[in-house]
Amino acid sequence: QVQLVESGGGLVQAGGSLRLSCAASGLTFSMYTMGWFRQAPGKEREFVTGISRKGGVTNYSDSVKGRFTISRDNAKNTATLQMNSLIPEDTAVYYCAARSSVIVPTSSGSVNFWGQGTQVTVSS
Repeated sequence: QVQLVESGGGLVQAGGSLRLSCAASGLTFSMYTMGWFRQAPGKEREFVTGISRKGGVTNYSDSVKGRFTISRDNAKNTATLQMNSLIPEDTAVYYCAARSSVIVPTSSGSVNFWGQGTQVTVSS
């Protein structure tokens, strides 16, 4: 079965950095666009960033543009989210997402598979 396993979350001070990884199995990774979403307490899950199947196209929400970078390694079946200049508003559970399409997932409804999530907490 398909599994997306996130790792790398944790507690960091404002201004710090974290690197999240998503290890995929049970699917032909290179045929899926990948994305990261996040959900803060009491809020809806929101799009953070996405990447095309070969990695040539990326997009970001306005709230993270210039601070976060998404990448992927199709040889290792992994997607990575580098988060810099973190702020308390980035505190959330971060989810890896896969979509069987050439179009990057930008809404929860377009996602085919989800990871279990990893907590990111940014202290002020």
